Amino acid sequence: MMTQIFLLGFPNLQGLNTFCFLILLLIYCVTICGNLLIIVVVSSSRSLHSPMYFLLTQLAFSDILLSTTILPNMLSTILYEGSSVSFSGCLTQFYLFSASESLQCLLLAVMSYDRYQAICNPLHYTLVMDLTFCIKAIILCWIMIFVMILTLSVTMSYLQFCGPNIINHFFCDFDPILELSCSDTFLIKTESRVLVVPLAICPFTIIVASYSYIIITILKIPSVTGRRKTFSTCSSHLAVVTTYYGSTISIYLFPSQENIKKFLSLFYTVVTPLLNPIIYSLSNTQIKQSLKKLSSNLSTVLRVKYK
Repeated sequence: MMTQIFLLGFPNLQGLNTFCFLILLLIYCVTICGNLLIIVVVSSSRSLHSPMYFLLTQLAFSDILLSTTILPNMLSTILYEGSSVSFSGCLTQFYLFSASESLQCLLLAVMSYDRYQAICNPLHYTLVMDLTFCIKAIILCWIMIFVMILTLSVTMSYLQFCGPNIINHFFCDFDPILELSCSDTFLIKTESRVLVVPLAICPFTIIVASYSYIIITILKIPSVTGRRKTFSTCSSHLAVVTTYYGSTISIYLFPSQENIKKFLSLFYTVVTPLLNPIIYSLSNTQIKQSLKKLSSNLSTVLRVKYK
């Protein structure tokens, strides 16, 4: 039974290990601080106590979970040109990575439904979308993820792994782990394809359907100013959806190109969690105003305290 797995990471950095380590460390720090800031700003501002911003805090939490699952171990892998991880640790990383990615898919779908209700059914928005609905939706998402990803991880743990114990990747992803198995992987591959439907395909379908109705509704608005103002309420979410799904779908276009898949994996596991708070903070007027107000209140408190 295999007990240790060696992650190759990026073996061809040609002496740039320290530079890449520092860049990724900076990205990790900014990602954690940026997403925590989103959570703090939304929690502390009454004007942001709405379904859309509550869901945004959950997205920020999933970004923190994803970054913390991937980046610390990746930093070690880059600095030491590879790293060893226990088999149970590898499965744990796979579980947390899959859970955070699935959570993002489901959250983006719920957020797109929120935008659909706000733009296409504004008169009934407060009746349909409230805090109770959002909490129920988040709990349902977590239950789905816990049961489905746990089922996949348990099935994986029952496979036989007899070597080699080297993964040419920077984290324990699904396909690289299965490549180490000497068991028949037909069942778990079938299981993963089935789980992709509720965790990825259905959310993506909801997003596409929601934005189809949103675009049709926006085009019916007679004034250009009105169309622009309405579109601005969902532009941040649409940018996040495009970034996330664009990089994720691109991986399946290069099934045998390991270096390209590594780069694309780097994008949606490292760059996307960094971009999400930046996109929302730069393009959302209410977030920027609340951030300025929070900064002003904090500076006032510090000024009074140290006067």
